[in-house]
Amino acid sequence: MSRAHHLRTCRVRVGHRIIGHGAPVLVQSMTNTPTADARATLAQIRGLASAGCELIRVAVPDNSAVAALPRIIQGSSLPVIADIHFDHTLALDAIAAGVAKVRINPGNMGQDKSLLVARAAAAAGKSVRIGVNAGSLPERDRKKTKTPEALGRLMARTALSYARAFEKTGLREIVLSVKASDIQTTIAAYRSLAEKSRWPLHLGITEAGDELAGAVKTAAGLSPLLLDGIGDTLRVSLTADPVQEIRVADLLLSATGVRRRGIEIISCPTCGRTTLDLAGIVKQVKQALAGETKPLTVAVMGCVVNGPGEARHADFGLAGAPDGSFMLFAKGRPLRRVPIARAVAALKAEVDKKKKGCD
Repeated sequence: MSRAHHLRTCRVRVGHRIIGHGAPVLVQSMTNTPTADARATLAQIRGLASAGCELIRVAVPDNSAVAALPRIIQGSSLPVIADIHFDHTLALDAIAAGVAKVRINPGNMGQDKSLLVARAAAAAGKSVRIGVNAGSLPERDRKKTKTPEALGRLMARTALSYARAFEKTGLREIVLSVKASDIQTTIAAYRSLAEKSRWPLHLGITEAGDELAGAVKTAAGLSPLLLDGIGDTLRVSLTADPVQEIRVADLLLSATGVRRRGIEIISCPTCGRTTLDLAGIVKQVKQALAGETKPLTVAVMGCVVNGPGEARHADFGLAGAPDGSFMLFAKGRPLRRVPIARAVAALKAEVDKKKKGCD
């Protein structure tokens, strides 16, 4: 499918961002602070924005959260999306407060009440994400599905029926998601949706897990879709600091070749030839380059076997030498030897030179 679906999806505006129709696949996250605490929520949004987050979602479970929305919207550099379940009046109030987008699930809100939200969003020029989760489908329908693929197709049909009903209200700014915690179900749902619709798709795996397990599960589930050209925005859902969600998303987009963002560090697994604390050096390099936003590949190799030869595609790199020093290289070309104590600083200096156009 290449990038076919991504390129033919409708264009949806979320604040100053565009989703779909060939726009870059946007990375988003969700705050885990109490939304009613505007100060704490804005502090987390600033941290996520610095990490590269492009869209931010906040939970709106009650009226105290709604009351905080104007201050959050005013202070946020990112378009704010209100995440609402069950109570459609909270969605109506969030739209009136000025959020860029609302995320609702008609399965737990009720279709008639959801249509009221769709009309309000259309009148206000806001977008809506229709989120269908496997757990919110009617039990009588779920029981009819015998395989993950059948459940996925059911989720896709359900999302499409909601979207068509929303469109009849005059709403055009629609994004769809069909997330499950099961990978096969999720892949089947999104592939079915991509075949049958031109609405932009938000990708994700629900309840993915902690930082490691969640990253692996998300990569396993979303990589096939991204490689097929499916997906216009995504969130990596982790039971961890939300900033980690952005880092994993960036690595996932880079690994699939969909979009390169920030620093990609490649490093060898080490072996008996390695005489250095390579894991410690990799950690130092990550810290030194954490603020870089331009795409750059940096290699950190334990010996001359793996670098610079096998890492010649890297923009810059370090390769351990037999004498305990590092060889600093760029695009496979050795630059100079540097002592361990100055290796990370020397690497950072070369990256800074490139950034300033001095190389």
